[in-house]
Amino acid sequence: MAAIDMSLAASQLTKRANFASREPGVIVVFAIVGAVAILVIGLLISKRMAARKAGVV
Repeated sequence: MAAIDMSLAASQLTKRANFASREPGVIVVFAIVGAVAILVIGLLISKRMAARKAGVV
């Protein structure tokens, strides 16, 4: 089997352009959407736990 040339692999990694540095707006949108999704899921879980504690469900 042929061994992997690590210098070639390292040069390929350094040549790749960083998507986050090229498109910071997309990363900000993903962060905001993710934060809102986490808050909504937390709110739903909190309501469900409160209802269960109250004996509604």
